[in-house]
Amino acid sequence: MKSLAHSAGLLLAAPALSAEPINIYRDPSCGCCTSYAEYLSERGFEVTIIDDSEVPDRAQTAGVPEDGLSCHHSEVAGYGVHGHVPAEIIDRLRAQRSDVAGIMLPGMPENSPGMAPEKYGKLKVNSYGPQGVALFSNE
Repeated sequence: MKSLAHSAGLLLAAPALSAEPINIYRDPSCGCCTSYAEYLSERGFEVTIIDDSEVPDRAQTAGVPEDGLSCHHSEVAGYGVHGHVPAEIIDRLRAQRSDVAGIMLPGMPENSPGMAPEKYGKLKVNSYGPQGVALFSNE
């Protein structure tokens, strides 16, 4: 395990809601997951990266449908966050205390945090859980 915020000595600038611990499970060979972790850390999350070669299995066990899979799976505030979901969408999930298992951004969109220096354009983020899959955000 590697705590990005501590080992890199990053200063946490402008926390979104509060310094919230987030665990990011990623394949050890994935570089964009590290970029995504840095992005979240810069926005006030207390990030821990956990190398896990079974990310798809972990995500599907958490309820992510197969067509919603991406390269990493995170856990924050009792929710699953799958893929390169922007920090402000994670904050909205936490603030609303939505009755879902989590949110997901399928695939690896080139305009998403961790793939691009900053999000640009629209990203379609879905919620998932026992009620099924539904649109959570399209911005």
